Amino acid sequence: MFSLFFGFVLLPLLISSPCLSARTTPIYQDRTLPAKNYTYKWQNFEKFLDASRGSQVSDMSELKKYFHHFGYLKVEEEMNFTDLFDEKFELAVNKYQAKLGLPVTGKLDSKTIDQIMSPRCGVRDVPKMLHATRHYAFFGGQPRWDRSIPMTLTYAFSPVNLITSLSLQDIRDACKRAFGHWASVIPVTFVETDDYGFADIKIGFYRGDHGDEEAFDGVLGILGHAFSPESGRFHLDAAETWAVDFQVEKSDEAIDLESVATHEIGHLLGLAHTSVKEAVMYPSLKPREKKIDLKLDDIRGIQALYGSNPNFSIQNLSESDLSSNYAVDLRIGSLSTWCVLLLGLVSFLCL
Repeated sequence: MFSLFFGFVLLPLLISSPCLSARTTPIYQDRTLPAKNYTYKWQNFEKFLDASRGSQVSDMSELKKYFHHFGYLKVEEEMNFTDLFDEKFELAVNKYQAKLGLPVTGKLDSKTIDQIMSPRCGVRDVPKMLHATRHYAFFGGQPRWDRSIPMTLTYAFSPVNLITSLSLQDIRDACKRAFGHWASVIPVTFVETDDYGFADIKIGFYRGDHGDEEAFDGVLGILGHAFSPESGRFHLDAAETWAVDFQVEKSDEAIDLESVATHEIGHLLGLAHTSVKEAVMYPSLKPREKKIDLKLDDIRGIQALYGSNPNFSIQNLSESDLSSNYAVDLRIGSLSTWCVLLLGLVSFLCL
């Protein structure tokens, strides 16, 4: 009786169960980079495709400087950058891949190179081990605006550091919407003021070295940066082709202002970069990409600092806003539980 039960019921289930698979189906590795109609700031990093430990490629020292700038190579190594893909650089690549949700191969595969070349926020990443159910991160010391809840923060635009490609009204409207995304989930109100000198948050567009030791680098490199609480400095690269409406701005290199503003406001409030690709606080943004809706990861992170807006409910989020990373975690957990129960049943019947 048990043999029949095992053969016709349990065995097929065990074979089909992901947690007991004895063989992994080979996955085709795409070694090509995606086609683009624009040129990234870091386009020359394409030549490092497929490099791995032991490789020596001309100008790899420049790639190491990139990794140092974004927090993956230690400061004391800065003066020793060579063109050799050594053990320390392999460790840095591993950390980068883990932090940004890429397959951890230790090699400069196509997905990693494409990510490295992508336009991104200038704020350094926090390349540390992440708990399986927590992807959001904070700055060191977990700073936040130290005011009573509910709080009000003011913001103002620099009267001199602006761009002419967009009207001031378009800029104001985009930033107002960006602040609104965060205000909808935490008990913080953002109010625009004309008093730039006394505003809590100061917004401006700058080029190159602008006095904060975080120089901008031109088109499709670093898009912007903001500082942790309570600095309030919010800077955008004036060299970018900023857009508020992709139907109007046709450039292949256009960057959505509201998306970048929403991301940088997260930094102003105390969030560091996340490993959840769908989240607003993921560090990169492709040209003509729009990412303005806070995901569950963004919301959990910011509410850990400020609490919840009393008018906000997780139930109001759309299914797409409930980040797929959490859905994957939940599905894997459910399957794992099912496998354990099934194996327990088999063991019991074998007694």
